[in-house]
Amino acid sequence: MNNNLISIIKNNFHKFSKSQKLIAQYIIEHYDKAAFMTAAKIAERVDVSESTVVRFATALGYSGYPEMQKALQVLIKNKLTAVQRIGLQEDVVNDNIKLHKKILKSEMNNLRYLFEHFDMEALDKATELILKANRVYVLGLRTSSTLSNYLGFYLDVILNNVKVLNNSGVNSLYEEIIRINENDVLIIISYPRYSRTTIDAAKFVKERKTKIVAITDTEESPAYALADVSLLAISNIVSFVDSLVVPMAIINNLIINIS
Repeated sequence: MNNNLISIIKNNFHKFSKSQKLIAQYIIEHYDKAAFMTAAKIAERVDVSESTVVRFATALGYSGYPEMQKALQVLIKNKLTAVQRIGLQEDVVNDNIKLHKKILKSEMNNLRYLFEHFDMEALDKATELILKANRVYVLGLRTSSTLSNYLGFYLDVILNNVKVLNNSGVNSLYEEIIRINENDVLIIISYPRYSRTTIDAAKFVKERKTKIVAITDTEESPAYALADVSLLAISNIVSFVDSLVVPMAIINNLIINIS
């Protein structure tokens, strides 16, 4: 739904109440900023009540404003440059104390969301696939390479059959997985801006009936569609630096579950 959110708003514009149209118009014109605004802030900008903003989100099929806000953030993650991300937070950056509190609060909210929505069944399924595999491959590029190196190190200590693929070039990567088969598992760690190399590698091994475990942010992630099981860990933007706190929490739980 995230990729079509603006289109959905436009297509349903004629059905909205007068107040809802004000909200819709603001989001259409300023969706990049709206994604980082509270319901109260949007309400203030368009001169409606906060509850009207919340009802607007539910009218679009979301459980509440936070879910719609996350949808907007997913929509723009692939489009924002680092400079634009800083610009969105300019009012915060100008106040160091406010900035650090904002970052910490964002991390706390992300961890709270994980705590409240933790999928133990998915964790157990991922654990079972990994423990049964003849060979475990771990792939995460760009920012995700930090996570995959960490996960790969501890898994290899426990299992002694783990190969981390991060340091391979594209050609070397396919040489590393050319013999992968249905008895193996590929763990992919993929966050916006989703690495095309990671997704293409997942498609390659899926054709060989290899099991795929994905650690990613939402069901809209291209990694989610390819995986046999996904461990979802939302990582919202608070600056141009991508947060690894919640994905690391998921990874630690996976390591402990396997051990």
